[in-house]
Amino acid sequence: MKRFVSAAVIVLSACAAFAQEGSYKVVKTVKAGGDGGYDYVYADVDGRRLYIPRSGQTGPRITVFNLDTLEPAGEIPNANAHGAAVDPKSHHGFVSSKPVVMFDSSTLATIKTIEVKGNPDGIMFDPFNQRVWIFSHSAPNATVIDTKDGSIVGTVDLGGAPEQAATDGHGRIWVDIENKDSIAEVDAKTLSVTKRFDLTGKCGGPGGLGLDAKNHILFATCHEPATMAIVNADSGKVITSLPIGSGTDGGGFNPNTMEAFSSNGEGTLSVIKENSPTDFVVEQTVKTMPRARTMTVDTKTNQVILIGAEFTPPPTPPPPGSYARGKMVPGSFVILEVGK
Repeated sequence: MKRFVSAAVIVLSACAAFAQEGSYKVVKTVKAGGDGGYDYVYADVDGRRLYIPRSGQTGPRITVFNLDTLEPAGEIPNANAHGAAVDPKSHHGFVSSKPVVMFDSSTLATIKTIEVKGNPDGIMFDPFNQRVWIFSHSAPNATVIDTKDGSIVGTVDLGGAPEQAATDGHGRIWVDIENKDSIAEVDAKTLSVTKRFDLTGKCGGPGGLGLDAKNHILFATCHEPATMAIVNADSGKVITSLPIGSGTDGGGFNPNTMEAFSSNGEGTLSVIKENSPTDFVVEQTVKTMPRARTMTVDTKTNQVILIGAEFTPPPTPPPPGSYARGKMVPGSFVILEVGK
């Protein structure tokens, strides 16, 4: 196992640059540094580790941190991935790279690589039958892998470009289809799409997804308009829509607090409270930092983890309604912990 040797500097809640009025605030900032881009951040709640994909001059890798302290815990080298997921039963982890890297979540040692088609992007572990789902904007839209031995179970045509997914742990999976303004419901047994929820005009370009499995409610974070569409997971009916920040690229739901979240590229975290299955309100907009656009929920501590970095101004202004960025400022990569 190759250790992650860059020092992490932890700054506690005195970081006034990110604090604001309200229950939630940035309670910890870790200056992790390191070169290269980043994408999905993933909390292994059972194993108490945080996985962050990085790319750059030092090579593609997954940097790993202690989920409780946010101190460096290791590294998975040679993994040019967008995200990670771990099966707590088999202690096998996977990253959405090409080929997919399968690793031992206890030692972080690579077990094997798995050749897949498409362009792996999003990733989700489904405890229902111990399978990991690798999502791709190009065909096949989903490749399903048995986490026990790393064998490919099958592929799924989702009919469009998938973003985030959620599982109820009982055989049903829902997937944002970003380019179709829809959500696909998938049978985890048969690997087939069983329903399609059309969100046209209500949720353009869904980029994040949370699920209240108990009450069968989906929380889709939308680009245009910048709203969270709250959807009945059985019928596909939109219950209501509430405003969120712009540039969403991640969502989630915490059943302990009955709150849904959207991490927004503008530099905010939107918090939506579920008072009942028919009553939802915008609870808070937490100031984070620009480009902190993906998130993960630690359901043990009820904290939300985001990642971000500073960028120089773009060389030319972006077209209206779109984003452009300059170069990442060296050493500016940080981990943000949001809590009460």
